[in-house]
Amino acid sequence: MRHEICSTFVTGALAFGSLFANAPTPVAADTSAPRCVAPADLTRLGLPLKRTAHRLASRELLMIVALGSSSTAGAGASSREATYPSRLMVELAQRFRTQPIIVLNRGIGGERAVDMLARFDKSVAAERPDLVLWQVGTNAVLRGYEHSKSDALIREGIRRMKAIGADVVLIDPQFAPKVIAQPEIEDMVKLISNAAKQENVDLFHRFALMRHWHEVYGLPFEAFLSSDGLHMNDWSYHCFAKALADAIADAATPDRESGTDARAVARGAR
Repeated sequence: MRHEICSTFVTGALAFGSLFANAPTPVAADTSAPRCVAPADLTRLGLPLKRTAHRLASRELLMIVALGSSSTAGAGASSREATYPSRLMVELAQRFRTQPIIVLNRGIGGERAVDMLARFDKSVAAERPDLVLWQVGTNAVLRGYEHSKSDALIREGIRRMKAIGADVVLIDPQFAPKVIAQPEIEDMVKLISNAAKQENVDLFHRFALMRHWHEVYGLPFEAFLSSDGLHMNDWSYHCFAKALADAIADAATPDRESGTDARAVARGAR
């Protein structure tokens, strides 16, 4: 619960590095690593994150829950600190230095949408999140895909997230050899995109971003995937988190139509 987190601030700070945005320390850059490329046309969120914007404007604790399977839990990462939720908290910390922010990792390897919804109340709703990041779809494709069942489950999940008042960002599958070898993957990517549009929530196009790294930027799979040919590695988790942080910052701008950029606002507050 939100009040319990605030009352145990010191314990939480030790567990997460800090609840406040000026505390996390970025990992030193690897000068031999590729440059992080994240074109805005692939990564910008289409809808405003209204509840997130309210928390940022009021300087209240921003609670983010990352729900997903192994690529949320961090398979392929060298440490817990290198997972995308951990890197996302650091990236948001750099953009909003006076803002208390928590990103909770609620990823469990191997799960499909049905498994995540079974633990939704305990893993997500109980935390009273302002923003839910839902990484979904990969395991359905790898372990037996049924279009109508997947569609119904994803829509049910979106509605449950909206019912608790949270902003929602869907994250589609990773572009990796073991995933793209499945004939159903393109249908799953379209299914998630259509569900996001019809349910009026945001979608972060991870599949398109990773495809861009490989097909346009020219990175071999080995540069952004772990040795299993499926999961992301430290570099790609970090680049993904950086792009997602920019997308969240932009979508949480109070008045996007005015051209005001939340990242510029954050820089001006430093």
